[in-house]
Amino acid sequence: MAAISEAEATVMEVLWRSSPRSAEEVIAALADATGWAEPTVKTLLNRLLNKGAISARKDGRRYLYSPVLRREAWVQQQSEGLLSRLFGGRVAPLVAHFSERGKLSAEDIAELKRLVSELDEEG
Repeated sequence: MAAISEAEATVMEVLWRSSPRSAEEVIAALADATGWAEPTVKTLLNRLLNKGAISARKDGRRYLYSPVLRREAWVQQQSEGLLSRLFGGRVAPLVAHFSERGKLSAEDIAELKRLVSELDEEG
């Protein structure tokens, strides 16, 4: 499946939250946050259809759209791509990057310790 753009991911988020949805429902869900006009949203829906990320089924005179690409699979693709591009595929430099910039809260650190402890127990 071809990669989806940031704009397409915004449309996907609407469908991941609730589907199936008509184009009009997707447009309404995005109107306030994005200000996108109807043609823009319909173009994005068509791109997602062509990429196989969503499906459409006829419902009277309209189509109802549903995600084919699972959000979990997309998040995995995105996170692996980020790690690969910026940190050589390694997690430790990513955590160090945020740690050095003071971006890890006490809660984040506790969660990381818990995860490492679980990994130690499994290994």
